[in-house]
Parts: sequence; C-alpha cells; structure tokens
Amino acid sequence: MQASKAINTQLAIDHLIPIDFNNAIDLPDSHNWPLFQSITINNSSPPPPPPPPSPSGGEKSIPVVDLDDPRATSHVGTACENWGVFQVTNHGVPAAVLDRIEQQARRFFASPREKKLRALRSPEGPSSSGYGVAPISRFFSKMMWSEGLTIAGSPVEHARRVWPRDYSTFCTVIDDYQEEMKGLAEKICALMFKSLGFDKRDAEWFEPKRLTQAIVQLNSYPKCPDPTRAMGLAPHTDSSLITMLYHTNTSKGLQVQGPDMNWVDVEPIANAITVHVGDLMQMVSNGRFKSVLHRAIVSKAHHRISVAYFFGPRKDVKISAPLGPMKSGDLPVYRPISWNEYLNIKSIYFNKAMEHVLV
Repeated sequence: MQASKAINTQLAIDHLIPIDFNNAIDLPDSHNWPLFQSITINNSSPPPPPPPPSPSGGEKSIPVVDLDDPRATSHVGTACENWGVFQVTNHGVPAAVLDRIEQQARRFFASPREKKLRALRSPEGPSSSGYGVAPISRFFSKMMWSEGLTIAGSPVEHARRVWPRDYSTFCTVIDDYQEEMKGLAEKICALMFKSLGFDKRDAEWFEPKRLTQAIVQLNSYPKCPDPTRAMGLAPHTDSSLITMLYHTNTSKGLQVQGPDMNWVDVEPIANAITVHVGDLMQMVSNGRFKSVLHRAIVSKAHHRISVAYFFGPRKDVKISAPLGPMKSGDLPVYRPISWNEYLNIKSIYFNKAMEHVLV
C-alpha cells in the first residue's frame, strides 16, 4: 500500500513539472494540439473542440474603461454584461510597481530549471502555491506551452528555496504588487456592485470587514517552435470574483470569447490592466455579468510574461446574489456558496462547474 501511494504521488509530481523549454527544438507530441482535436475533460463529457490558435476571428475590441471618467461605473457595468472583460487605464497602480513585477517574473523564469524545481508546487490541490504547469492541465490530454508560479499568501517560502541568499527583493516586489492590486480590486468590485444597484448591506462580506483574499500567478509563455499546433493556456473561466491581468510587453497572446462567440485578441495597451469577470461574480450578479471564457496562444518570436491577480471572498465566506436589487419577479439563479466549496466543485466539473450550483 505504501509503495503504491508513493508511486501515485511521484506520478502526480511528474505531471506538475514543465518541460525544459530552453532546450525544446521541436514541438513534442505531449504538447501537440492537432486542429479541431476533441479534448477529453476528466469526469465530464468531451466539450466542443477548441478552435485552433489563430488570429482573432472578430473585428471588435474589448472595452477600455478610464477609471477617472465620471461614467466609469456605467461603462464597467456595460462591459461586464456584454463582454465579461475590459481593460482599465488610469487605475492608480504605479508604473514602477508594474515594471518591478515584470523584472522579478523574468528573473524567476530565466533561472535554471533545477532552481525553479526547488519551488515545485505540491500535487495536493489546484490553488496550492509553487512552480509548475498550469493548474488546469489535468483536465486535458495534451500539455500546454507555459509554466507558472502560484503565490497564495507570502512568497517567502518558495523564494528562499530558489534564492537562499537573495530572496528579499523578490518578496518585497510581490508584497508591493499585492498591496496595490488589492486596492484596485476593491475599487473595481465596488464599481461593479454599484452598477448592479447593491448597497453595503447587499455585500456585507465585502464591506466593511473586507473578508477577502487573493492569489498571484506569474505566467511564462516561452517562444514556441510551432505555435500553430501548441496551446499556451487552454480555454477556461476563472473561479474568482474578478481576475486582474497585467501583460508585460506589447506582444499579443490573450484571447477572449466575444459576444459573437469568436475569439478576440486583447490588444496590449501600455500599463493597462485587463479585468476578467469570474464565476463568483457571475453568481453574485445573478447571471447579469458573464464569466469570460479565455485562453492564451503562443508565438515563435516572442516570450510573453503575464501576472494574474485572482481576487475573491475569504474561502469560508458564503456569498449569493442579494434579493433587493433584483428586478421584480426575478428568482435566485445560484445557491449560496463559499469560494472553497466552489473550488472543490470546479476541481471535478471544470468549465461545467456553474451548472452544479444552480438553485
């Protein structure tokens, strides 16, 4: 029994380890996503095959909201209803903070493979901290052309393993980034709630106690020998209230499913931050706001870095759509649920998880 458990644990650990992208001359079969391939999702029926990684299929662009605009609340609400995603400018996060997080992300991913593996993520759960493949990889039969570092809470433990004598700079930069992004996340959620007609009583878990938490995810999409047959990050929605994403250069890579169901490129805007509506926000809005399906494609010419900030309620706090702001005759669509409970459901049903929290 002990030997069997050890073997299973080692298999789980092996599945977490990205390939050595620096020495990948050709696209290995493990990372080859043939066009229109049907991808099997664990414990669920196969979804429709994802369209091949290709340029945007639509002519529209995602909304851009200037947070200094007096009409920002209205613009945020419209973007959430129609797209489930928007970019924000004049957001107040200093450019120096964004520059430093990019520098430290590049520092980590440029480290020798053996150093990065010192911070390897535990196979115990999708939200555990550490280095490895995308947490959603286990739902797909093919691997993705990316690697990541998940930071839930303090970065000290993993940073000290990677840089035993020089980890403090990395930790300071992560802490500064978390502080700035927390303030921005609270501001954006407040705009969303206001556009929905919420008052403080409708989101007591958010105001005034601010029973919230967040996870930072550093993502690396290395240059790919054949980007037409590789996937950086497969189509998925986020479990969070909102996800805020900083793209660290001008190369494209993030795509979202637009209102016409085509894949739309998110055009890079210097120092802008992309905001995704997550599954929990769709539930809190009683379905008015849409959790956006998104993916990442890769490039032969560019190594792209992004930094995601997943924001939501403390995982043991139950949230639900408030009855007051609902239109007359509306009924709750989703049952009250905590982030932790929903993560457990999503770990089984993945992109079909919200079907399992309907009233």
